[in-house]
Amino acid sequence: MNEPLAERIRPRSLDDYISQQHLVGPKGILTQHINQGIIPSLILWGPPGIGKTTLANIIAEVSGRPFYTLSAINSGVKDVREVIDKARQNTGLFTVKNPILFIDEIHRFSKSQQDSLLAAVEKGWVTLIGATTENPSFEVIPALLSRCQVYILNSFDKTDLIDLLHRAMKMDQIIKDKRVELKETDALIRVSSGDARKLLNIFDLVVSSEEAPVVITNELVLSKVQKNTVRYDKTGEQHYDIVSAFIKSIRGSDPNAAVYWLARMIEGGEDVKFIARRLLIAASEDIGNANPTALIMANSTFQAVTTIGYPEARILLSQCAIYLATSPKSNSSYMAINEALHLVKNTGDLSIPLHLRNAPTKLMKDLDYGKNYKYAHNYENNFVPQEFLPTEISNTKFYEPSNNSREQNFREFLKIRWKDKYNY
Repeated sequence: MNEPLAERIRPRSLDDYISQQHLVGPKGILTQHINQGIIPSLILWGPPGIGKTTLANIIAEVSGRPFYTLSAINSGVKDVREVIDKARQNTGLFTVKNPILFIDEIHRFSKSQQDSLLAAVEKGWVTLIGATTENPSFEVIPALLSRCQVYILNSFDKTDLIDLLHRAMKMDQIIKDKRVELKETDALIRVSSGDARKLLNIFDLVVSSEEAPVVITNELVLSKVQKNTVRYDKTGEQHYDIVSAFIKSIRGSDPNAAVYWLARMIEGGEDVKFIARRLLIAASEDIGNANPTALIMANSTFQAVTTIGYPEARILLSQCAIYLATSPKSNSSYMAINEALHLVKNTGDLSIPLHLRNAPTKLMKDLDYGKNYKYAHNYENNFVPQEFLPTEISNTKFYEPSNNSREQNFREFLKIRWKDKYNY
């Protein structure tokens, strides 16, 4: 049997679907839609191998709707129109439920391809379910995005992935016949990078290459994976592994490795905007205020390569990757917003101090909105000490300057201004 293990044990109902309880649990939003018989057009956004295609199939099955599927990788406008025409034949006055059109990798659709979907979605000829690993705000045209609900699928945690392995051992006859013992799972989890499909395929590879009984160890897994490494494919399992190596090489200040992984992506036909967007993120997340020009450089690169495309874009991407790799590094901005978001989630909507509130009306002024606010520009050095945080979290420090020359200047500036308030 050539069918992959991930297909052999693909869930057929919500009860079998692992994780994503915020969507398909008893109180999940998609569960509510299904129970009410009202399925909106939607975009499923999440990392690869997280179950987007499976969820679309289950929604169609449970809701009893006709199901049509397209892959954005190999479908054109003509294919879209043909499927819509078929779907319209199933949609009429006496048809209660309109068909579902599932489009995998919808972020790879061009603007014209996405435009061809608008009328069908707007007039209810189809319910669109799109799956994407990319932020739909960047990759889906606004007109189509406004007609869809966006739902985020979370990465599997270690427990979810191990549950998948046990599910395979219980459900799949081929695996059961090998009498598998999961002695160690760390290597399986690590090499799959949270991708459930990749995890199951590697598990299947290891098990099928051994005689029964099979004892799964980290050493066995790594030996089998290393012998079966596949070349980079922008639509395959190594896609995010190569990108990860590229970004980590930049973060680690190794321009040689960065250019090598860049070349692997270019040779594999990777989307130029995808690479440029990763450079933009790295410029802020890993360099930040240690060298603010890095973000300008990355943004200019993004705009330029989007305009000129390959093959010349390879030069601009190389220049930017080398510049970022050789820049001083700081993740202080990244850490600061993560700390702030964590506190906001734990403390909720703390009251805004009255002196910071806007007072456009007389009533608000009578309620002391804006009272005692000190306008910084009226004071020496354009600064005067006052409280800008809610009382409950006064003196909380989120930003910790990194150890580089530029941010050390920031630290001195903050010390002079705030004295001991934030312990700079």
